[in-house]
Amino acid sequence: MEYMEKRGSVNQLKIREATAEDQTALIALINSAFSVETFLQGTRTNEQRLNAALEDGTILVAEDHESRLLASVYTELRGNHGYAGLLAVDPDHQGLGLGQQMMQAAEARFRSHGCDAVEITVLSLRPELLPVYRRFGFVETGTGPFHDAHRLAPGLECHCIVMRKPL
Repeated sequence: MEYMEKRGSVNQLKIREATAEDQTALIALINSAFSVETFLQGTRTNEQRLNAALEDGTILVAEDHESRLLASVYTELRGNHGYAGLLAVDPDHQGLGLGQQMMQAAEARFRSHGCDAVEITVLSLRPELLPVYRRFGFVETGTGPFHDAHRLAPGLECHCIVMRKPL
């Protein structure tokens, strides 16, 4: 897959499963991409949280020709559907379609495992993401609790908006 960088050069994009060797770069990528979430105390992920996620699922990463991680998405098989989360794109490469490419890669992974749908959750404190995921074909199907509420800045409330897309 190819894409155009903001600086104007074209690079080859490789999407693959993350490995243990990616951990440091992956943590930096995710935390950088989610730095806009100032409503959370602390970083979005760390070594412990990343290891826990990898026990349940797989993280797909996109790297350029220099093996720099530019984007990632968490994928988890849940019966007849897949769950995608932690979609992260390096801030210097946002707006180039990498997020959509990562979701397409996640969807392809789910299809190859026989899934008939994919679910995501969007935090209610990030309403600007809803139209993005609607453009990707997701629709809201309900709400759920935010399980990391102890990390919210004082005085804030948050819940998850569940979105689903048939495959």
